[in-house]
Amino acid sequence: MFNPIQIPFGCVMLFNVVDLKPGVTVEDVELVLGEMCNVVKNNYGDDQGGFIGGQVYRNAGFISDEGSVGNDAPEPQRVQQNMGDVVIVTYWKSFDQHEKSHADKLFKEKFQALANFCDNTFEVGYEMLWQGTPEDH
Repeated sequence: MFNPIQIPFGCVMLFNVVDLKPGVTVEDVELVLGEMCNVVKNNYGDDQGGFIGGQVYRNAGFISDEGSVGNDAPEPQRVQQNMGDVVIVTYWKSFDQHEKSHADKLFKEKFQALANFCDNTFEVGYEMLWQGTPEDH
């Protein structure tokens, strides 16, 4: 469940921002998130399904001064309030395989259980341009 993942070059990454309803905490949705992620890894993780791996992150509310450019960077409290409470990052062999899995009834049931706790969710897809690790010296 908490094994490291290896991301092959050329895959696609889907970045899903989850904004919980007021009063709902990450702890309130942990089980629902876990069940949804389990459905994905256990049902779509072969060559036909295309799922490679994924991660779930809680919004920590910090903003990197070193990684931000411009004068319009939001204050940390606005990031915490307006930028989603959780992000779900998944890696797939193709965007089409992602879409097919998410149109499946089994996934839709689990995602709807999460959506019931949400004001908003949106998912953006990215194509990998580069990856690397530190070189041995």
